[in-house]
Amino acid sequence: MSRRYQDWLAQAERDLAAAEESIRSGFYEWAAFQAQQGAEKALKALLRYHHHEARGHTLVHLLDTLQSLVPVPPDLWPCARELDRHYIQPRYPNGFATGHPAEFYDSETAQRALNYGREILGFVQQHLA
Repeated sequence: MSRRYQDWLAQAERDLAAAEESIRSGFYEWAAFQAQQGAEKALKALLRYHHHEARGHTLVHLLDTLQSLVPVPPDLWPCARELDRHYIQPRYPNGFATGHPAEFYDSETAQRALNYGREILGFVQQHLA
């Protein structure tokens, strides 16, 4: 069996660590995006572990694919839905009618995104243990 899933998992862990650093530095919009990325890479690690190549960036769709392979706890769906909203908006000014992303993100939003990313990572780690 290919161990490539471990590379995805390692990068997921680094993305979440980077999100934590971004929060400490006040880059809240970037932290939210990094949390989304960490969760996405974690889910893709689990899919790869099950020999399933995943495309796309939508966590809800990745969870939907995963639920045919492993039981997905109901409390992960709200985490995925919120993190999905942090894929484009934190990165591009045209994600909002006016202003730039930093104006719309605060420490609370970033911390919640990081917590959700960690929840998804924990779920993945449980299934890889």
